[in-house]
Amino acid sequence: METLHAGTDVLFVLLGAVMVLAMHAGFAFLELGTVRHKNQVNALVKIISDFAISTLAYFFIGYTLAYGTDFFHAATDLSARHGYGLVKFFFLLTFAAAIPAIISGGIAERARFYPQLAATFILVSFVYPFFEGIAWNGHLGIQDWLTQHYGAAFHDFAGSVVVHAMGGWIALPAVLLLGARHGRYNKDGTLAAAHPPSNIPFLAAGAWVLSVGWFGFNVMSAQSIDNISGLVALNSLMAMVGGILVALVVGRNDPGFVHNGPLAGLVAVCAGSDLMHPIGALITGGVAGALFVWMFTVTQNRWHIDDVLGVWPLHGLCGAWGGVAAGIFGLKALGGVGGVSLTSQVVGTLLGVVIALVGGAVVYGALRALVGLRLSQEEEFDGADLSIHKIRANPDVD
Repeated sequence: METLHAGTDVLFVLLGAVMVLAMHAGFAFLELGTVRHKNQVNALVKIISDFAISTLAYFFIGYTLAYGTDFFHAATDLSARHGYGLVKFFFLLTFAAAIPAIISGGIAERARFYPQLAATFILVSFVYPFFEGIAWNGHLGIQDWLTQHYGAAFHDFAGSVVVHAMGGWIALPAVLLLGARHGRYNKDGTLAAAHPPSNIPFLAAGAWVLSVGWFGFNVMSAQSIDNISGLVALNSLMAMVGGILVALVVGRNDPGFVHNGPLAGLVAVCAGSDLMHPIGALITGGVAGALFVWMFTVTQNRWHIDDVLGVWPLHGLCGAWGGVAAGIFGLKALGGVGGVSLTSQVVGTLLGVVIALVGGAVVYGALRALVGLRLSQEEEFDGADLSIHKIRANPDVD
């Protein structure tokens, strides 16, 4: 029975890893459908290359930094308990690799290729695992301190803050350091070119792949079959629906907003998906849908921050909202499971935001100073596809 139980856990976590791996195709097609046609190949190549670099960075450095476990042992040792430790690494790797996949959408259409791969290696080796170790492995005693002073540790079941807010807030300094795409704004700051999505069907396909894979992202965060919870699945569904419907209304039927709505809701529910009542999850997702539409519009039109896919509003802000929402709708008074502290949620969320901002500013600031981050104006005009990869998405048509 023990052998069967261990094998079942391995299969459970492996299925989750495969589902989240598939989400990276969703990241790729969401970006492909949003950027202009001359940058579609670059979107695809970036996501798959970033995943490969993330794997090496996390395997050799990041996973050890976060959990104190390395892979420099004989294969017979690594395969103990049917290799559960290996599939756990695979599962958590797919989370770590989401960081550069998130950033990719914000810096699209004007970032140089190899400096971004270098940033990926550093971020997945050091910046992301540093906070991951604090939140999910008790590093530095911060979780114990929160429990002692506020009655509960910072709770982030599936990564609203650890993954999504980290990715979004790391992306913000990268976007600011790169600057807006040429021709995006006039000299007086007014919007010069809208740059609408190049392919709504691809954008929608990316959103669907991400939404489906998210149920592996959230449900399999239990990491064992004993801890699986249907509440996590239903809360994910309700938050997704809330995000869609509110984005549909607030975004005035805009298909870009509608298809980012479910992602906003799912980002926000990750942290408290194991705690909330389904109605609380619905509200959490709805607030996230409105937050994304509003802040995407503000950042683009009022603040002139050229975040191409809106990754800071979607992941950074909605992820931070999710961290706080877990401390609100997870309370027993609001129908939740309890065992959570709103103060701890706020403190943990703010800590993640600060680490992400500082890490992103240091990494991208250093790379800009040393090697440069941005394509030349001529390369940007030609498009990243021709400038970097020497081919367009549809060469026979073009």
